[in-house]
Amino acid sequence: MHRSGGTVSTWHTSHDVPFGPPSTGHGGLSAARADGSPAEHRRACLDPLAALRTPADPACDVYLTGTVFLDIIFTGLDSAPVRGTESWARGMGSSPGGVANMATALARLGLRTSLAAAFGDDHYGDYCRDALEQGEGIDLSLSRTVPGWHSPVTVSMAYEGERTMISHGHEAPPTEPAPECPPPARAAVASLTPGRRDPWIAQAARKGTRIFADVGWDESGRWDPDDLADLEHCEAFLPNAAEAMRYTRTDCPLAAAHALADRVPLAVVTLGPEGAYAVDGSTGESAQVPGIPVEALDPTGAGDVFVAGFVTGTLAEWPLADRLAFAALSAALSVQEFGGSLSAPGWLEIAAWWRHVQGPKGKIPAALRRYAFLDTLLPAPAGTASPLRRAVPTIGFRSTA
Repeated sequence: MHRSGGTVSTWHTSHDVPFGPPSTGHGGLSAARADGSPAEHRRACLDPLAALRTPADPACDVYLTGTVFLDIIFTGLDSAPVRGTESWARGMGSSPGGVANMATALARLGLRTSLAAAFGDDHYGDYCRDALEQGEGIDLSLSRTVPGWHSPVTVSMAYEGERTMISHGHEAPPTEPAPECPPPARAAVASLTPGRRDPWIAQAARKGTRIFADVGWDESGRWDPDDLADLEHCEAFLPNAAEAMRYTRTDCPLAAAHALADRVPLAVVTLGPEGAYAVDGSTGESAQVPGIPVEALDPTGAGDVFVAGFVTGTLAEWPLADRLAFAALSAALSVQEFGGSLSAPGWLEIAAWWRHVQGPKGKIPAALRRYAFLDTLLPAPAGTASPLRRAVPTIGFRSTA
């Protein structure tokens, strides 16, 4: 969700667990139309909270607020761009980015997602709003269009398992609508900013909303955990390994997770392609899961997809190790597609991966043991499904009608 510089978790390139787009649908997971309309999209999603829902529940499962970027992603570069030369990319995609990465990942996992954001009144803004609201079924009733404000844009270049980003945007308009009065929600995902409090976080926590937080690179170089004042309102904190070790002055991600568990009930440290480690400070439980080797195309947004997977498992009350494994799987599947938001997997892709690793060509004993919990979660194959929307080289074609 952040656009700041610093270390970026990367993903190994491997063919150990090949994965392709799903060709079949699943019982209980109706086929999604290629146009991705909200009604069709919702029918395509398994509801991970179905067994827990009651009439008294809030209408919103997860609330987010932040900045939506238009992301333009170049992939297939042999190396970093060289000054004074022209580089050609073998692949390109466009998609909503920024906070849209997290919102899309949550929605594709079946959570009722509400996003409060500002949209420019340009074509980029129209595209991003349509992709999120009509394409993914995300509730944008708390969002608004700002006249005369152009959409922020990020160009991301993926090469050698890394990425380099260049962003542009004018000064942001006044604070997005309703961040100080967030709606009732089961959970909210916040991006903590060192040295700053966001009043909506405390207000949401007081209403009983469970706060999950990540953090951006500390440009000040202080890396002082006391600068993360809103951490006191959080149930879970999910930094990457580099961030966690700097905030805790440790030289090991596992040690960093244990140190962070003294400050927040649940500390999760993401290890990029190596998986993740978590410590439940209230019970003393810890869990570690390995990463899943995949053919990595673009790592943009993988961290956001990981958080979305972990939030989903937590709200569904899964065991800690299963939550970590599911989050790692979701992130691994996402890096095989362009872009941050439209790379997020849905239940159809997750089910297709599980069928593959169970098959004769993909049978991997470790994966079969670790992901056995998917058997009770995913329905049996049935029918035919169209793929989710994915990033394409343009923001949209003219209608032929």
